[in-house]
Amino acid sequence: MVADAPVPEERLAAALGMPAGEVRDLLEEISDEYRGELGGRPRGFELRRGAEGWRIYSSTAHGDVVGRFVLDGQTAKLSQAALETLAVIAYRQPVTRGQVSAVRGVNVDGVVRTLLTRGLIAEIEQDPATGAVLFGTTGYFLERMGYDSLDELPPLAPHLPDLETLEGLD
Repeated sequence: MVADAPVPEERLAAALGMPAGEVRDLLEEISDEYRGELGGRPRGFELRRGAEGWRIYSSTAHGDVVGRFVLDGQTAKLSQAALETLAVIAYRQPVTRGQVSAVRGVNVDGVVRTLLTRGLIAEIEQDPATGAVLFGTTGYFLERMGYDSLDELPPLAPHLPDLETLEGLD
């Protein structure tokens, strides 16, 4: 409850002085208990494992109420440009700003700054050939999307136009 980010099992095990496997079993048991799966009543919060560790969340059943309370009057939606840029980075990472601009056909400097500020992407390394910064998505991105890993991103192929449609654009 005091962590502002998911906590890996190994870190909890080290803090408790217990084997990681035992901590994992206890966390899963607590998670089941909070969901009411061990004969008790479900709680208003859940303990869930994500891509970067364990974290306490509002229960799914109460998500709408909590969301209205937290976001009362706030709008934190991403623009269409930000969503498109985020999608390019998510599917092509690690990717440079120039590569994202080439795919989108517009300058993405401002949008990349917004995504960095919101913690959805991060500078992960430099391209050894060019020295350009390579961007990738963060654990926070996965958390917000409800994914444990990038492997859970939906396939792009069903959303791409077929060859006949593309030939008709000539």
